[in-house]
Amino acid sequence: MQTVDLLLIHAEQLVTCAGGGKPKRGEQMRDAGMIVDGALAVRDGRILAVGTTRDITAQYRAERTINASGKAVIPGLVDCHTHTVYAGNRLDEFEMRIQGRSYMEIMAAGGGIMSTVRATRAMPFEMLYAESRARLDTMLRLGTTTAEIKTGYGLDTETELKILTVITQLAAEHTLTIVPTFLGAHAVPPEYPDAATYAGMVVHEMLPAVTATQTMARQPFFIDVFCEKGVFDVATSRQVLAAGKRAGMGVKAHVDEFVNLGGVTMAVELGAASVDHLDVTPEAELDILGRSGTVGVALPAVNFNLGGTHFANARYLVDAGGILALATDINPGSAPTPSMPMVMAIATRYQKLLPAEALNAATLNAAYAIGLGEQVGSLEVGKQADFLVLDTPDYRAMIYEFGGNLVESVVVRGRLLA
Repeated sequence: MQTVDLLLIHAEQLVTCAGGGKPKRGEQMRDAGMIVDGALAVRDGRILAVGTTRDITAQYRAERTINASGKAVIPGLVDCHTHTVYAGNRLDEFEMRIQGRSYMEIMAAGGGIMSTVRATRAMPFEMLYAESRARLDTMLRLGTTTAEIKTGYGLDTETELKILTVITQLAAEHTLTIVPTFLGAHAVPPEYPDAATYAGMVVHEMLPAVTATQTMARQPFFIDVFCEKGVFDVATSRQVLAAGKRAGMGVKAHVDEFVNLGGVTMAVELGAASVDHLDVTPEAELDILGRSGTVGVALPAVNFNLGGTHFANARYLVDAGGILALATDINPGSAPTPSMPMVMAIATRYQKLLPAEALNAATLNAAYAIGLGEQVGSLEVGKQADFLVLDTPDYRAMIYEFGGNLVESVVVRGRLLA
């Protein structure tokens, strides 16, 4: 009998979200990979074995055992699109939206992204780090164990590097697994006459400065762009993303949040890891996405927060065989939520995803959206031992209920967090 560091036994439902080395598509999304009376063996922070309690306890003993009797156990949640590092809030704009002002109207009036840019430029590094770390602590309590974090609230080289340094330090010091994304092309700051001029600066000044701070082979590192009417058109977005790709970065793109410009097709042609938002993507482009290896990331908390009734057509993408992921898009303007369970709750109700589909989208497929599909997102042998013990015997309750927190315990890299 082998000795391991940790055994989890007697899970009422061990929900593995196992993909066998691939993201889930189509009918596979309805399979949550459930094992009744399930168990896990963990050694050196990774999963050594998965099976029934009877099989696992016949082969392994442990220094520490978690008895999950009467509990559901699921993979740690993966938040694959966040803007966690920022300063200030947008409470005034929240009231403006309630009174009928649109997101784009607020941005055109100097609010929106630029409001947060001004606050982030002014905030000292230490305070920015502390506030961002506190947000990650909240996300962890709600079950997120892996997160992508974007820059994009600097829009000048100095502040973008400050934000990236915060992200890098958080990645080194926080419990969460963190993947950085450079989003210098998030908006056009007022000191530039047009998007093309600013994009040139992003490519020729910011990008070399940013890539000099990263060891590309050490972890995934992405470049992103806001491809949208009034921000960066398809040609300019392609220029920015192609430059990042030449520098060795993975490609992501914000597309079709308000106006369809053809950004999905452009990003798929570049081999993007993900295209995110997809709120107004037509079925023809969803079909292109569905045939590709690019993950489509839906961000339903944005639509909910903006008071919208139209959501990305996640149901169509799944049925078209595409790879669907979910994320919070946590940011101070359009999605002030740290909660992946809340995102799943919205997605099941407004995007007609079944609970199993929502969970697979928030775990395994989300991991593939940030280049970590072989490491996190499911409970499979060899993967990082990140999992949640829920205070319910049925994992669907986490999605059925909303406004609370059914996460009883969080285990990251095989370590049970207090």
